[in-house]
Amino acid sequence: MTACQGIADVPAMQQRERLRMVTAFDQEVVTAASPPVSRTRRAADRVKALLAGESGGAVVLLAALLAALTWSNGFPALYRAAWEAQLSVGLGGIRLGLDLRTWINSGLMTFFFLLVGLEARTELDLGELRERRRLLLPVGAGMMAMAIPVAIYLAVNHTGPSAHGWGVAMSTDSALALGVFSVMSRRLPGRIRTFLLTLFVVDDLVALLVIATFYSHDIRPVPLAIAGASFAAILAGRTLPVRRRGGLVVALGTTMWAGLMGSGVDPVVAGLAIGLVTSAYAPLRIDLERATGLVRLFREQPSPHRAHSAAVGLVSALSDNARLQHRYHAWTAYGVVPLFALANGGIAMNAGLLKGAGGSPVTLGVFLAYVVGKPISIVVTSWAVARLSRGQLRPPVGWAAVAGSGTIAGIGFTVSLLIANLAFSGRLLEEAKIGILVAAAASALLSWAVYRTTALLPQAARNRALLGSTPPLLDLVGGIDPAHDHVRGPEDAVVTVVEYGDYECPYCGEADPITRDLLLSRPDVRYVWRHLPLSDVHPHARLAAEAAEAAAAQGAFWRMHTLLLQRQDRLEMSDLLGYSADLGLDVRRFHRDLRRRTHADRVERDIISADRNGVSGTPTFFFNGQRHHGAHDADALMQALDAARAASERSRLLPLPKEQFCVLRLVVHRHRAQGPHRLLRPYGLERTAAAGGTRPTPGHVRPVGHACPRRPSDMIPVLHEIDSSTSVV
Repeated sequence: MTACQGIADVPAMQQRERLRMVTAFDQEVVTAASPPVSRTRRAADRVKALLAGESGGAVVLLAALLAALTWSNGFPALYRAAWEAQLSVGLGGIRLGLDLRTWINSGLMTFFFLLVGLEARTELDLGELRERRRLLLPVGAGMMAMAIPVAIYLAVNHTGPSAHGWGVAMSTDSALALGVFSVMSRRLPGRIRTFLLTLFVVDDLVALLVIATFYSHDIRPVPLAIAGASFAAILAGRTLPVRRRGGLVVALGTTMWAGLMGSGVDPVVAGLAIGLVTSAYAPLRIDLERATGLVRLFREQPSPHRAHSAAVGLVSALSDNARLQHRYHAWTAYGVVPLFALANGGIAMNAGLLKGAGGSPVTLGVFLAYVVGKPISIVVTSWAVARLSRGQLRPPVGWAAVAGSGTIAGIGFTVSLLIANLAFSGRLLEEAKIGILVAAAASALLSWAVYRTTALLPQAARNRALLGSTPPLLDLVGGIDPAHDHVRGPEDAVVTVVEYGDYECPYCGEADPITRDLLLSRPDVRYVWRHLPLSDVHPHARLAAEAAEAAAAQGAFWRMHTLLLQRQDRLEMSDLLGYSADLGLDVRRFHRDLRRRTHADRVERDIISADRNGVSGTPTFFFNGQRHHGAHDADALMQALDAARAASERSRLLPLPKEQFCVLRLVVHRHRAQGPHRLLRPYGLERTAAAGGTRPTPGHVRPVGHACPRRPSDMIPVLHEIDSSTSVV
């Protein structure tokens, strides 16, 4: 472990490499003895990495689009005949007959919009958008990002049959745009994706309302009433147990879809509506413990009844939102959306069509609406809202990210093709498709240029351009208490890492060398350990936690902490007493504390803190109060650490940068006479009282608009705690 003590000034990439080396050494992994990896294996690994996540869906979508263009130009008659084939289903005397393309566009695409609604609800319940006031700016920008492109399209196509296709020019393809963004976002903050997702959800919702209102014909009230009643029954059935709710929702959702289809309204609206009302929540520890108990009963007495009970218990611990996303994401990303592109992306190219499209008002209107209208509307609306609200409603990202979001929002495909098929036919439809494809390619290139240019900026300017000055929402309730928390790190640390862990958890054992290396290699990191013994699966975890506290009472917490994580398979009482002797502790006092459970309340306090913060598993990390989602390897934790440092440096009270917009100088001049505390507002920080009507506690700051100033628990302590134990590793 001493190999990392002298690398504080080594560049970040070299630190990452040394962290990998030290972690591999601690785990006794001898890479030199490993057999060489073949070229086939390396190629397979690259393909697997490429297909993982949203970038994989984008790759498959583009491949399907190229296949559609090749098929439609090589065998145009076969292409038309394949998608115009009639398929019908029926029950009794009721039959529904549609061509294959309509089954895909109005049937399978319902699952795509279901996932859009589910992911939006996740952000509303658990993500950055759980503070509802943060919805105002992206919702406003999303609305204007549809109105202005439509206005541009109508300015070019204000008369004739082409004017009816104004809806083609307004909707972003969220799947393709997020896939393109995932390819560019290797080093981009995750907050940009949240901002994009909000824009896209507003876009999809309004687009579907436009389809239902302006592109639906011969609305029939009786089927529409049946669809509405089915949706109301879905809302009422959310209180039913999981075992009864699943089949009922499927039956009611199918009825809702059929009712919308029969009413003349595009039935994909059903997917988005059901997704938006499916709540998301983190699994509770009590539910997980109950599920563990059911699994243990099945292990003791394996029977079909206990197997069913265990399966239901495991499923019910998760939210319906999480389960549905897991169930349908891969099918949608790799099946439904590429199949939609294959069915709708075919254009029979010829010289006459391309020449006509070059001067076609439809093609030109669609291209200008996406490539010019989308970026201008998002940037201008975000700036106007921030200016009119005097900084109270600012973009959750920097202005470079806002511009990049605007350009990437110009990627329209899925909903645009849906509306194009409803609004046009023949040559106008082909010209609209060409405009959509060319605009998508141009918008992707513009987005790459924006983020590539931003990457060339110095680090401080790049962080400010990407992240802005809006403080992130904190997931960690309450601050760090140096009198009770186990804190290790320098007093002037920029980043505070809080870990909830279990001494018998193998994942905590794997993460421990990495966290220790982060402390040794970074002089600006402070680390806090909190106990969360999962007694239902780790029978020795609570005793080990109390042993660590007994060692802390004798000034040896961190030495015992490291020892317990290294010897997770030996945590019996006799083992713990041996460890105390090895560390030179008073063994009799140590044994007495364990026998009397002297420190049980201290461990229980950490467990209560975990419940307050929604922590149900181990290890769970918080970086400067924000929960870390993802892997716990060296690269993932290092990236989270870098993001937390960038956000912390951005929020510090710095002198007014020379490169700031002149509008900030006007704000400074306006508030100069009102006291220096008002000058903090444009930079995202505001000193507030620890309780209503009282003076602020020294060293406490709170982000503007983050929470009610009458709630002292929301104050963010910036005091630099020191190690509460006198021992060192």
